[in-house]
Amino acid sequence: MTIIANPIYDSVFKFLMEDERAAKVLLSALLKKEVRELKMCRNEYTNLQQARISLFRIDFSAKLVDATGKEELVLIELQKTWLATETLRFRQYLGAQYLNKENVPESDNPKGFGLPIISIYILGHKVGDLQHPVVYVRRHYLDYDDQQIEAGVPDPFIESLTHDSVIVQIPYLKNRARNHLERILSVFDQDYRIAADEHLLNINEEGMGVDERLLVNRLVMAAASPEIRRDMQVEDEILSEIETRDTTIMLKDKEIEQKSQEIEQKSQEIEQKSQEIEQKSQEIEQKSQEIEQLLHSSINNLSARGMSASEIACILGKPEELIIQLMEDKR
Repeated sequence: MTIIANPIYDSVFKFLMEDERAAKVLLSALLKKEVRELKMCRNEYTNLQQARISLFRIDFSAKLVDATGKEELVLIELQKTWLATETLRFRQYLGAQYLNKENVPESDNPKGFGLPIISIYILGHKVGDLQHPVVYVRRHYLDYDDQQIEAGVPDPFIESLTHDSVIVQIPYLKNRARNHLERILSVFDQDYRIAADEHLLNINEEGMGVDERLLVNRLVMAAASPEIRRDMQVEDEILSEIETRDTTIMLKDKEIEQKSQEIEQKSQEIEQKSQEIEQKSQEIEQKSQEIEQLLHSSINNLSARGMSASEIACILGKPEELIIQLMEDKR
């Protein structure tokens, strides 16, 4: 068993990827192609810690070589986060790469096509209902009948406007080592965390190949670095602040939601009372019309018998002035 630094932390991940050999091993395994040349782009580190996110990004330009020996120059955008992150932020960073003129090669590129982009997301959380530790999202060229197009593929115009993605869900690694990639990614498996110090993982090196040992050795160096250990402690403090803030916001949101529900309930009760009052008013109006109709009918009957207004008023118990008015209205 070997103690290594936990690469879920930004400081450790940065230390790991600063080693070109380690970076090539990880990226080659993820892309399933040899990374022959690798160059970290300018402004390579972006560590964003605000509100509900901690997102770390490194951009590389790389020369990939497939199994047939074909070379391809691409831009790799590697993003890592240990908290559930809004997809809008991923889209913003990806959009920035499409807009970056530095990603348009000047040599052997008369039409000004941009470098193809491959986005890699290493996530400390799960994505929806997908339960695979690694998910590949790849494009296909299709015609109207959904038949795959083979001739003229890949096209540099299309390649510069669309991209493939690789998504790693760390929670689903869980002691899996079924293939070369999963053995490489085992250094991210949080099930190996040491209970007394989550900054460290306890890795079993038995059966590891040269590539895996290279990553492990780099992370052993990170575990021994006082500076990196301090940086991890700072990240913990930031995470604690974020969680405290999120808890406060969550409780406030819950309180606001409860108040809103109470207000909605009161509004419904008021609406119900208003409807009841409206219904009563309609009933009263209907009764008034019935009484008025009955009064008119009685006056007509008594008047037809030759009774005077005063006599009718006496019989009906109504003021004589009202009887006279109703008799005149009838005329």
